[in-house]
Amino acid sequence: MNATRRRQDVVMQLLIASAMLASFPGLTHAQNTSATLPDNATATTYGKGWQCDDYYREANGGCARVVVPVNALATNRSYGSGWECAHGYVLAERACVAVLVPANAYLDSSGDRWRCDRGYRLVDNKCGVIDVPLNGYLDRSGDKWQCGRGYRATDETCNAVDVPVNAYLTDSAYGTGWACERGYRAVGKTCAFIQVPLNAYFVEATYGQGWSCGRGFRASGDACIAIDLPENAHLGYSGNDWECNDPYRKRQMSCVAP
Repeated sequence: MNATRRRQDVVMQLLIASAMLASFPGLTHAQNTSATLPDNATATTYGKGWQCDDYYREANGGCARVVVPVNALATNRSYGSGWECAHGYVLAERACVAVLVPANAYLDSSGDRWRCDRGYRLVDNKCGVIDVPLNGYLDRSGDKWQCGRGYRATDETCNAVDVPVNAYLTDSAYGTGWACERGYRAVGKTCAFIQVPLNAYFVEATYGQGWSCGRGFRASGDACIAIDLPENAHLGYSGNDWECNDPYRKRQMSCVAP
């Protein structure tokens, strides 16, 4: 009787142990993977159950050490080759070769290319000197030139701007390089005086007559004539025409009742 009771107790303990193991799947997973854990790897609680240690990469079911070539640095990243060329070197056929910096150039901050010094520009993979003409100067970038104030670029030279009477120099790199003073407008290579008629005022514009009639007047040729308001009318918003008072309506040159 006692032997039978002991067997029942043993069976019950095994059932309890099995239930506890089932409630901790990570434990059984670790036990299952520990037997197949490759060298230079660490067990995990997710995915395939292990991952390669730093500076090792998965290869053929195991972890192979990343071979870092000369003049390179290990990246310890899970993607790519696992290494990259050091500053001043560039990849060439699975090797890191020095960046060849030509004369009058410097290594770029990226470390894998070069740039020409100020006053030089790229010509046939070399840095050729920039020939700045008389009355010119290097711009802020240092790889091209522009003419000084009062001069305009013509081919590879800087020629003086011919400023006509009643004009002044401009800073614009386009156009003639000069503009007419107030009260004048460009006509060819000269500045012509704008004749403002009586009852008009000067308008700063490159188009039109250069003047506009005052309020109560309208343009007629080169003059401003007074607007003759018909009965039941008033000056419009512009001041250079008239409109009928409500409820009158315009008909030819008069305002008629609806």
